[in-house]
Amino acid sequence: MTEEQEKPKTRWSCEPPPLKIGQFVAPVPIIQGGMGVGVSLAGLASAVARAGGIGVISAALVGIFEGEAVFFKNPQEANIRGLKKQIALAKKKAPGGIIGVNIMVALTDFEPLCVAAFEAEADILFCGAGLPLNLPGLRPEGKDHSRLVPIVSSARAATLIAKRWWTKYGYMPDAIVVEGPKAGGHLGFAPDKIDAEESRLEVIVPQVIEAMKPFEDKVGREIPVIPAGGIYTGRDIYFYIDKLGCAGVQMATRFVATYECDAAPAFKEAYLKATQQDLTIIKSPVGLPGRVIKGKFIEAVEQGKKSPYKCMYHCLKTCDYRKSPYCIAAALINAQRGRLDAGFVFAGSNAYRVDKIVSVQELIDELIEEYCQAKREEKGEQK
Repeated sequence: MTEEQEKPKTRWSCEPPPLKIGQFVAPVPIIQGGMGVGVSLAGLASAVARAGGIGVISAALVGIFEGEAVFFKNPQEANIRGLKKQIALAKKKAPGGIIGVNIMVALTDFEPLCVAAFEAEADILFCGAGLPLNLPGLRPEGKDHSRLVPIVSSARAATLIAKRWWTKYGYMPDAIVVEGPKAGGHLGFAPDKIDAEESRLEVIVPQVIEAMKPFEDKVGREIPVIPAGGIYTGRDIYFYIDKLGCAGVQMATRFVATYECDAAPAFKEAYLKATQQDLTIIKSPVGLPGRVIKGKFIEAVEQGKKSPYKCMYHCLKTCDYRKSPYCIAAALINAQRGRLDAGFVFAGSNAYRVDKIVSVQELIDELIEEYCQAKREEKGEQK
């Protein structure tokens, strides 16, 4: 919602600090992470936006939900049309709410999808899985509605993007999402750095906050820093906002286990059934490590039972189907549809803690009440 819109009355025992990104103010300082393929579409994003957070649609292969015949006839056109449709639907279902899109830099059609998001007036573009160095230059003339937020895994990357955007476009990031190694899906860390002390989110975040200070001085405004990856409870939210000085948090894993999540019931059930030992790091065909829940498909790949295939659509720039044991696009589409024997489920490091499916509103109420409880306990200790 915009600053001019009245904040809704809350049912919580305290008032969490709102998350402001440009002209948009979320009374719940939680961004729902964008999850592809098709795990976070208009259904989940609109539910989060209605609850006061920032809902995010994943643009990855969104055109497949236009129908396979339409998609395979012209994948890029289907993706563009599908993304615009999902943005419009989410906005219709959450009037006044904040709807963002997650567009991976690694996508072959990254640039046309960004243009489509600008044209559809997505409120915020979140771009990671690579450095979105040219993002401000993709904005069509007259399309000034959307705010731009890069996703990084280091202060160095945040600094590089801020310098490039300011020097080349006279534009500064509207916020920075800092994703740590406990996130689900593709990770921005070398395999041997995932468990390293210096890679911990609570170590990286203060570095990014410090790195943004000169840029804040340059433009005369704050650049909100938002941590992501492994944030699971309201106490985690309290730690990052009240202790480390973050503007809000981004969470994805918790939102999979909601009724409104756009994935099939079997996908959500995989979270409920997962143990800590079931979570593992794989080497993705795109050349990055990724955190997944073990299953028959992953076991077959590890045993070398998959063979090279014909590429269904060169969706990721860095994927070489001639050397890959499987198609990650097909695997993720199958998983989203509940065919876990022919695909796999991305998940954050805390997915094994999920034990029930709830509504988005119930989840947010639980998280904010836990935040309030942590805040009360801290005040009690100070007394």
